[in-house]
Amino acid sequence: MVLLDDDFQTVAFLAKSLSDENRLRIMACVSHGKKSVSSIVEELGLSQPLVSHHLKELKRSLLVRIERSGPFIYYELADPRILDIVRALSAVATDLLSARKTF
Repeated sequence: MVLLDDDFQTVAFLAKSLSDENRLRIMACVSHGKKSVSSIVEELGLSQPLVSHHLKELKRSLLVRIERSGPFIYYELADPRILDIVRALSAVATDLLSARKTF
């Protein structure tokens, strides 16, 4: 697989969005269906401002999409393939860290 210069920039932008543990937790939460901010807050035990901040970043990077229903906004994962990428990264991280001798 050959990546062009523009591809590197796009992948780096996406990788930055995936580089926060709370964003990963939020993506896992909304991967099971549409959720409101309050539902995400309750399920993950995070503060509302923190969840809103991370949802804004996830929306900006096109990883989640929104649906408005009256006064409520619901969030869902934009593409389930991102979970495959996160799982693959987790497996690689586990393998690399298990082979590490020093920290």
